[in-house]
Amino acid sequence: MYAFDFERPSTLAEAEKALAGEDAQALAGGQTLIPTLKQRLAMPEKLVSLGAIQEIKGVCKGDDGALCVGGGTSHATVAREAAADYPALAALAAHIGDPAVRNRGTIGGSIANNDPAACYPAAVLASGATVVTNKRKIAADDYFKGMFETALDEGEIITEVRFPVPEKASYQKFEQPASRFALVGVFVAKYADGVRVGVTGASEGGVFRWTEAEAALSADFSTGAVESMAPPADGMMSDLHGSAAYRAHLVGVMTRRAVAAAS
Repeated sequence: MYAFDFERPSTLAEAEKALAGEDAQALAGGQTLIPTLKQRLAMPEKLVSLGAIQEIKGVCKGDDGALCVGGGTSHATVAREAAADYPALAALAAHIGDPAVRNRGTIGGSIANNDPAACYPAAVLASGATVVTNKRKIAADDYFKGMFETALDEGEIITEVRFPVPEKASYQKFEQPASRFALVGVFVAKYADGVRVGVTGASEGGVFRWTEAEAALSADFSTGAVESMAPPADGMMSDLHGSAAYRAHLVGVMTRRAVAAAS
């Protein structure tokens, strides 16, 4: 590690003030940032911990029926408190990493980092969720910009994620056993006006919506509707864990499993 200043504000206003200076970095659960600092891939002069800000924690139902999850809410809390209203989201949270990660990592930290193999981005995109920050509201379709890239500005803090609750939903993950990240993960959510499919772990461009599957499933929500479908291998990641063609195949497999589980 190296020398840096550290602040732990207890309110959102204090955090905004602390992040206003040059070269300040917000610290949520730290499950990605701390290893990054240890490897000196990032070297901010100041870390601003969001862990003591109670106003950005918790799970509740909004007036519009959406499930509202505070940006500082841990995965373990989402797994426990979202189970009654959004079981698919709770199940996703319950299988992120290991118990240590689930009790320290937060939903806001995950989607702010936007790892191309993280689970939450698929749920946010498939749910058509709204990412609420200390400055504005960002629709899911406008939020994710590519691998490790989002619409967030410097110093912007995710305070809440609002999930419209679907009629049916499921997340299916083919995980990399060592890291427990998704080699491919597919979140399928059926709403009255159609189906949304979010895919993580597969594309070089990060999380994406599989629109061809959405159209087929909106017409017929069954595994048969996507029985022989798979996205093109072009643009899929290829590494020692799986080729681009293998990942494209897995997208189809995981989509069918998600539809079967949701049904």
